[in-house]
Amino acid sequence: MKSISLNLDKTFDFISKDTVESYAGQLQKHNEDLHNKTGKGNDFLGWVNLPTSISEAELADYEATAKTLQDKKIEVFVVVGIGGSYLGAKAVVDALTDSFAQLKGSDKPLILFAGQNIGEDYLYELRQLLKTKEYALAVISKSGTTTEPAIAFRLLKQDIEEKYGKEEAVSRIIAVTDAERGALKSLANSEGYKTYVIPDDVGGRYSVLTPVGLLAIAVAGFDIRALVQGAVDMENASGPDVAFENNLPAQYAAVRNELYKNGKMIEILVNYNPKLHYFAEWWKQLYGESEGKEGKGIFPASVDFTSDLHSMGQYIQEGERKLFETVLSVALPDREVRIPSDEANLDSLNYLADKRVDEVNKMAELGTMLAHVDGGVPNIQVELPKLNEYYLGQLIYFFEKACGLSGYTLGVNPFDQPGVEAYKKNMFALLEKPGFEEATKAIKARL
Repeated sequence: MKSISLNLDKTFDFISKDTVESYAGQLQKHNEDLHNKTGKGNDFLGWVNLPTSISEAELADYEATAKTLQDKKIEVFVVVGIGGSYLGAKAVVDALTDSFAQLKGSDKPLILFAGQNIGEDYLYELRQLLKTKEYALAVISKSGTTTEPAIAFRLLKQDIEEKYGKEEAVSRIIAVTDAERGALKSLANSEGYKTYVIPDDVGGRYSVLTPVGLLAIAVAGFDIRALVQGAVDMENASGPDVAFENNLPAQYAAVRNELYKNGKMIEILVNYNPKLHYFAEWWKQLYGESEGKEGKGIFPASVDFTSDLHSMGQYIQEGERKLFETVLSVALPDREVRIPSDEANLDSLNYLADKRVDEVNKMAELGTMLAHVDGGVPNIQVELPKLNEYYLGQLIYFFEKACGLSGYTLGVNPFDQPGVEAYKKNMFALLEKPGFEEATKAIKARL
């Protein structure tokens, strides 16, 4: 099989190639720290060797559960979770699903999400839809008390029990949670739900290759074995025994850190395939939550080109010169569409007659890259040979490994997220949650 590739050439007008190569020694040490679990946040390094540790029995179990649900003729599978508990699955499912599957009809269940927001209209509309559909759901939470998914699950649990009766509802609810403790684990034990374990040493944003992501991807009908194999191959291709010049995640980590040192504080993940929109959302959480701390960190943003060239393109070309781009490029599309000739040629497009639409897209990509580099924006290119499970598996692990290496290079713990708690404390105080009485008084005084 081919591999994803990394092209750094369009950064070397801004930073020295020799300086980038000088990172090799420290990145070797950081890579050893990841694999030996001797670096910061070493309680959450289970993802490092996760791909090669996934067993045949685990994969068969996910596939068997997916088959059981499909045999129930479910039309919708609802994933209840927030952050890493939904973004990884959505990234992969959206990348692989026909863009108009909902309208065309499909024998594969539609994957929908809940608990990723607190939108009342969204929850109302979802619940109204589910009244008309055959469905099942998975609730994903280590604790079972995270506000957004806990609210959604309380509502959906009530609905599914009313629709199917308690006994049948139990067979349609899956809990992905802690092995031993927490509110959701206690509920799953008392109700008799099928359960899967979120490993203690894998944080949410690194969890797509656990049941957090693999179950929903399997239910959607995609090849989780190929996805895992892609990750396995990237794990093997980026270990501490792999030289810097062959280690793609290490090279990416070195370049982005050197760009950051040179004032490039914003990284924009660019895609030219609309199916990769949610992959960028997953990437933003991975890097934003891992590196944005202690007053440090590259700000992760994303754009969908060529659409956003007609909105954000102006700023990228001529705005503040504090940004760089990482471009996700897909070498070959799955389908072929050629542009027809038109006798009147009123739109003046006959010069494109018989060209594939993807050729036009590729020239837009190349032309934009050259224009942005000329305008002072370094460009990194990551190319997937095709958009399929195997290469997505490679890409997931590539970004995960690079994130760990990059965070260590930056000098932060890339596996905690202390800043996430600040809004929760204020929200709980405003809602007058028991135990927050003093905080409630203090925050109301501020208001």
